[in-house]
Amino acid sequence: MPAVLEIIKKTTDFLAGKGVDSARLNAEHLVGHALGLKRMALYLQFERSLTADELEKIRRLVRRRAQREPLQHILGETEFCGLKIKCDRRALIPRPETEQLVELVTLLLDHSPDTVLDLGTGTGAIALALATHWPTTRVTAVDASADALALAAENIAALNLTDRVALLHSDWCAALAVDTRFDLIVANPPYLSAAETASAAPEVREFDPPAALTAAEDGLAELRRILSETPARLNSGGLLALETGIEQHATLLRLATEAGFARAESRQDLTKRDRFLLAWQPG
Repeated sequence: MPAVLEIIKKTTDFLAGKGVDSARLNAEHLVGHALGLKRMALYLQFERSLTADELEKIRRLVRRRAQREPLQHILGETEFCGLKIKCDRRALIPRPETEQLVELVTLLLDHSPDTVLDLGTGTGAIALALATHWPTTRVTAVDASADALALAAENIAALNLTDRVALLHSDWCAALAVDTRFDLIVANPPYLSAAETASAAPEVREFDPPAALTAAEDGLAELRRILSETPARLNSGGLLALETGIEQHATLLRLATEAGFARAESRQDLTKRDRFLLAWQPG
């Protein structure tokens, strides 16, 4: 029977031929998952021969990945800001850019906000990361998708944060009580145009929920709504922090001014492209 390292090498070549990025990393994750081993433990067993049952488990997983099913869906989870987040088709897979959004707001605020609103929470990743970073903060996480909220509830329970992260079924701010205000509002809304979604990798366009990816008006429609709805939901001096498309910032900065924000600015992602919009309430 073949050894672990031989199967990893063959799997790497096979996945690379199917257009999978980081084929070796994917191969190691898949083989490790099939064997119930973390990657580091896998390295210690490279010379071990595999059984027929183990080979079949690996083949099933590799076939799924070769069909471009996301690795996170196959593994059932991803890491986000040091947290294990359950992932499946019900919500967008959290991205590294969104981790940077969380890092950005935690660096910007020199104190723990009392209240945070996470708009379009999806898996709950942003809400959970902020609640973990600020142990005294209460977070409200909303989503228009009942499926996404069910997934977020599973993640909240798994991380024992049900006492500080509340879920609400809402189309952005629509279902919030009239007098509800927050110190921080954060969101990773849909911001791709239909053309951008159509040209995205199969893992994105075929497995992420379309409503979490694509917005009308060349990707601006939902961002426009958020900028119009959130000034009435922020406390004096409160911050709105958004992940956005890289070609949208001239329009978004104008919209933020028109909405009444005292100040707005763009921040770049790790590729030095405008990715995040920050807007502050007067006060």
